[in-house]
Amino acid sequence: MSILWAILIGFVVGIVAKFLMPGRDGGGFILTTILGIVGAVVATFLGQAMGLYAAGQSAGFIGAVIGAMIVLLIFGLLRGRRGAL
Repeated sequence: MSILWAILIGFVVGIVAKFLMPGRDGGGFILTTILGIVGAVVATFLGQAMGLYAAGQSAGFIGAVIGAMIVLLIFGLLRGRRGAL
């Protein structure tokens, strides 16, 4: 059940991140869900590295959205660079 919960939260986080980031980035349901899940993982990792979260503690909703925005920015840069070649 926790995997389904993570996918649902990841989808919501991905939607919020896409809403907050301007521009066309494409992607559908699966990409949005993956974006949110990866964003939450990135936020957790960075938060633990900076000492904001203890070991085993995960990022909150806002941290996950910020992480997803970072992943979306990197994805957009890589996708734009690949399209230019």
